[in-house]
Amino acid sequence: MMAKRSERRGIHLDQSELLCKKGCGFYGNTAWQGLCSKCWREENQREKQKQIQDDWALAERLQREEEEAYASRHQTPPSQPAVNSFSKFEERKTKEKSSKVNTVTKFFTPSIKTPPKKDAAAPFDAQSSPSSTSTANRASSLDNDHATREFIDFLKPLKYGRQIFKQCRAFTESMAYKRDMGADDMSECVQDFYQNLSDRLQTQFKGSSEYVEGIMDEVERYMMTRLYKEVFCPETSDDEKKDLAIQKRIRALHWVTIEMLCVPVDEEIPEVSDSVVKAITDVIEIDSKRVPKDKLACITRCSKHIFNAIRISKKEAASADDFLPTLIYIVLKANPPRLQSNIQYVTRFCNPSRLMTGEDGYYFTNLCCAVAFIEKLDGKSLNLTSEEFDLYMSGQASPNFPASGPPSCTAGSAALSQVHKRLDLLTGLGERQERVMERARQLENDLIDWTDEVEQKVHSVLDSFETPNAPIATTTANTSSATGDPPSSMTIDSDNVENEHLPPPLQPQVFAG
Repeated sequence: MMAKRSERRGIHLDQSELLCKKGCGFYGNTAWQGLCSKCWREENQREKQKQIQDDWALAERLQREEEEAYASRHQTPPSQPAVNSFSKFEERKTKEKSSKVNTVTKFFTPSIKTPPKKDAAAPFDAQSSPSSTSTANRASSLDNDHATREFIDFLKPLKYGRQIFKQCRAFTESMAYKRDMGADDMSECVQDFYQNLSDRLQTQFKGSSEYVEGIMDEVERYMMTRLYKEVFCPETSDDEKKDLAIQKRIRALHWVTIEMLCVPVDEEIPEVSDSVVKAITDVIEIDSKRVPKDKLACITRCSKHIFNAIRISKKEAASADDFLPTLIYIVLKANPPRLQSNIQYVTRFCNPSRLMTGEDGYYFTNLCCAVAFIEKLDGKSLNLTSEEFDLYMSGQASPNFPASGPPSCTAGSAALSQVHKRLDLLTGLGERQERVMERARQLENDLIDWTDEVEQKVHSVLDSFETPNAPIATTTANTSSATGDPPSSMTIDSDNVENEHLPPPLQPQVFAG
């Protein structure tokens, strides 16, 4: 049943696929072509050595051909300058071959040419303070100052704290001037420094594994805080281009729902909805952190919120088959800023032991798999035809799923059904409102017509009564004015034919006083 379900939705990921392809037992990474950090570095070193040997063979062949051509033109043995030229070329290649080793070892051996700086031990002197002039000139921002003070406070109780600080500060100051270096080269320098410092802490300083890990965590925090602007999304990389591509891809997939991914999460439950919101917030918060360890902590918190949401929805422990689709859904809803840059930053500059083992490494590997799945997502993965997928991606159509879905997707069907019911209700309310407004406009027109009709009837009635009476009243008034007598009171009732038997009106009488 599980195999059929995972085959149908196309999101199943076997746990063995998260491990290194060489079978060393550590977690792999897509950025390392499925290898762990250790195997990737070994493989990379072998490729570089092979490339160096190929370059040497090519250089020797070209030099030999040049000498033969020169000898054939002049009929003389190759001149001494040509030999010297080849000697210089050989010396230069030798220096390039050993440059990586010298770059790392020079931080652990005192230099004869460069005398130690006067303020190298100043941060650990009782008379010095973090706000001294040298510290103010060295720090480029408040965050750098804060990280430096915390690092110094951490190293003060340690026996070899002064040496560790001097080595870390020298390395960060040298890296700050290597902005033109490629991202992979910068990563290699940092990882080599981590490895050499860790080995030295374990051998020379006789530190336990937990003790060394604690020191390396603080070393990473100090160095990456100071180098963040130089090594995060460097100009020599294509991280920004990848960020825009994945952001555009996620926006185009805005129509993907819980039902399509078969995510066993019921967002109608308040606790589940709260966990989903917290997971989205954590994955967005990754970009606000500077230290790789803090970015990994955000990913771990997000993953734990996802497991909590699945547990509450299913009322049982979540499985790996449930976690990955839910993580994909969270990433699609969040669309985190600079997602690829943050993944590459953690991959390049995080302490490699943290990515190879532990829950941080496990959750980070799942996040890389989720991003890779989103980049390659197609219709088959969502149980859609290629034609439907293309229509949804182009925006020419939108999915409209029925209320009842497959048994494997019942967790998301209830929420989707409720959404469709509410949309239908809103559509019905809108239609009813339109009908009410239409009837109101009709009633307003009827009232206007009725008012006009009543007014016309009133005017017609008034006109019918006033027209015959006007000449009589005028004649009576003219007669009265001609004779000088007051108008007769009978004039008022002169046209009252129906009431002829009424008594005469009262006449005013004069009483003698």
